[in-house]
Amino acid sequence: MRVLPAGRDGLLVELTTGAAAEAFHAELLRRGALGELPAVREIVPGAGTVLLDGISDGAPGAPARLARSLVSWRIPPLPRDAGPVVEVPVVYDGPDLADVAAAWGVGPGDVARIHSGIEFRVAFSGFAPGFGYLTGLPERFRVPRRATPRTRVPEGSLALAGPYTGVYPRASPGGWQLIGRTPDPDRLWDQDREPAALLTPGTRVRFTENPAGHRTAGPRTEGAGQ
Repeated sequence: MRVLPAGRDGLLVELTTGAAAEAFHAELLRRGALGELPAVREIVPGAGTVLLDGISDGAPGAPARLARSLVSWRIPPLPRDAGPVVEVPVVYDGPDLADVAAAWGVGPGDVARIHSGIEFRVAFSGFAPGFGYLTGLPERFRVPRRATPRTRVPEGSLALAGPYTGVYPRASPGGWQLIGRTPDPDRLWDQDREPAALLTPGTRVRFTENPAGHRTAGPRTEGAGQ
């Protein structure tokens, strides 16, 4: 772990791996809920980093004091059942489905079975509002980005790139491999909801196959540990 100052009252914590960053983020949230952290305005996980911004404990030097404390923390492994669960319905009919199946050495119909059998976790958000980078895909199923990105990826598209799975909340350019779509894309980002993003860091995500493409009552959310 390396802790660096970030701005006037922030810290950027660099971890050795993405998994370590996820575990550290979860530990920050746990300690914050127990009142064991100074006031922090925002905690933002990234790919191997976590930013703490707006650190204050009512006295000067709060970021430096927290930095000295962080390096002594023992970070436990992230429990598999930590965090709430969201279920997202998916139609596995993406334009890159056959290419992904070939890379996996399976038939196109097997991609849905394999992918929907994995529980993912939102490691961090970025690229666009509501776009979560989901980890959990075994290494043998990782595929590269497309050699030529698309100028327009439809909203709700389910996509793969390297170690990540993601769902496009709005139409945008993109270079990921498209294997399906959710019939409920409007639920991925709702600015009138708190939080606006459905897939927030720390959330566990399960994709459920919905071959008919019917809209549902919406992605189902369970409580933590269920």
